[in-house]
Amino acid sequence: MAEDSGQEKNEEPTQKRLDDAKKKGQIARSRELNTFVMLMASAALLASQGGRVGSGLIEMMQSNFHVSRDVIFEVQTPLVFFKQAMHDGLFLVAPLLIILTIAAIAAPLSLGGWIFSMDSISPKFDKLDPLKGLPKLFSINGLVEMLKALLKITLVGLVGWLLYNSLFAQLLGLSAEPMEQAIIHALKLIVHSFLILSGALIVVAAIDVPYQLWNHSKNLKMSMQEIKDEHKEAEGSPEVKGRIRRTQMEMAQNRMMKEVPNADVIVTNPSHYAIALKYDEASGSAPILVAKGVDLIAAQIRNIALENNVPLVAAPPLARALYYSTELDNEIPQGLYVAVAQVLAYIFQLKEAAKNHTSKPAPPKDIKVPPEFKQE
Repeated sequence: MAEDSGQEKNEEPTQKRLDDAKKKGQIARSRELNTFVMLMASAALLASQGGRVGSGLIEMMQSNFHVSRDVIFEVQTPLVFFKQAMHDGLFLVAPLLIILTIAAIAAPLSLGGWIFSMDSISPKFDKLDPLKGLPKLFSINGLVEMLKALLKITLVGLVGWLLYNSLFAQLLGLSAEPMEQAIIHALKLIVHSFLILSGALIVVAAIDVPYQLWNHSKNLKMSMQEIKDEHKEAEGSPEVKGRIRRTQMEMAQNRMMKEVPNADVIVTNPSHYAIALKYDEASGSAPILVAKGVDLIAAQIRNIALENNVPLVAAPPLARALYYSTELDNEIPQGLYVAVAQVLAYIFQLKEAAKNHTSKPAPPKDIKVPPEFKQE
């Protein structure tokens, strides 16, 4: 957004921002950590399993090079020996490959966790444009990568020089040893040197891991405007929420109006409020408020009631008390039982008078509403 371009991104990323970044494959990763773990695993395997693998390879060569003249001229012999060599070779190196595979997977998992994102592996042809890649060479990340490369060269060179000085006498002494013993001794020196050189890279990994975590968090930081936009998007625009509320109110109003013909009485203000009550004697429960409204809605309730011969009783204090104290489809509060009972008693008297063709009773005039329910 244009209005957001001048704002600094100093705010911590929201959970939604973190989740979206993870879905896109944007998580903290350290290539230096991966390299260090792989090299150390390789060096440790060479130190612990190098002798076994070397002996196995020597036995393979001896068995394959010592073939009788009669056997070597058979047509199938090369294929048989090749299959056997492949089988023996894979059997020797399989444990090493399995351990290296586990190390290659465990190193990135230890930093960023497990993630599979189609977005990160989908082809991005814009990255093939060399002009778009030029700014990265002169960016902060490009400078950091260059410094890491220089640090690795310096470390490996320094450790290699120290190793050379410490092992110089042993290297010269190899020429005086018997050939088989010299080969074994040389291999041990190589593995020892490889292990130390690999271990030296822990300095680079120890610097790169915190930097990658910091850089990942920095890239996900948000401005205040971005946070506001995200909240607005999550909650929905005011216009949409307004339309939803209006639709819900219309649905509730339509449902409410359908209940008015089934009401026993409409308590009115008499013009501003209209409350429809329904009482089921068989259930033994309190009367239920099935519809209520003010002004236009109250007029609509009264009109429907008149069309369906539902009696109206004017009781302004009770109408206001019922409107503010009772929600739709709920029983009236206990404090209004006596007042509503007076109205219902009058309704029952009306029904009896109509049934017996007697004079109508006088409507209740002094309906008491408790002070806590009174509304001005």
